[in-house]
Amino acid sequence: MSQSANRNWLNNIRTMVTLAMLTAVGLVVTYLCKAIPSVNGFLDFEFKSVVICIGGFTLGPAAAIVLSILIPVVEFFSISGTGPIGLIMNIASTASFCCTACYIYKRDHSKRGAVIGLAAATVVMTVVMVLWNYLITPLYQGTPREVIAGMLLPLFMPFNLVKGGLNMAATLLLYKPVVTALRRAGLVPPSRGGQGKKFSGGFLLFTLALLITFVLFALVLLKII
Repeated sequence: MSQSANRNWLNNIRTMVTLAMLTAVGLVVTYLCKAIPSVNGFLDFEFKSVVICIGGFTLGPAAAIVLSILIPVVEFFSISGTGPIGLIMNIASTASFCCTACYIYKRDHSKRGAVIGLAAATVVMTVVMVLWNYLITPLYQGTPREVIAGMLLPLFMPFNLVKGGLNMAATLLLYKPVVTALRRAGLVPPSRGGQGKKFSGGFLLFTLALLITFVLFALVLLKII
């Protein structure tokens, strides 16, 4: 086996191991998020998109596509009780957020690209899920479509904006330390720019402020404050 072929084989094995590990972590995160109260009894805050975006930012948009399908499917056969329609909604929500963010980040591989990508992902996911909730939720819950239509702006839109904002802030906060640990473990390739830019204090404050803001909005939606 040539040196190039051997390197490609090792990279493929490393990628598969990393994807399997991220799938397992995504499932654990999803399970732990079940402890978070639901909004209006059926809208759940969950953070597997953070895991998928970290994988997609590191391995590319193709990895985000694989994880956006693989994690919901494994979840469907293990810890989910939402049925096939819930699975479809799960994939639509996750893929619209993660694939948008990872595609933009690939085009602009920088902190700015990450922020723009995740912000755009939040908007895309919100639009997609408002549309899908209008079309699919009446089939899923048996609620008349006119009732769902009345819930789109006061409930579904703010919920998805807050959910996307929370995943955005958590991804920005966790990406650097998680990827650094993965690189040290040899599970992902070195940064194209060497060690990369440091996680600046200003960027950290921005990320924490973003996280706190969306946590407060989430508490409002949950009617805790």
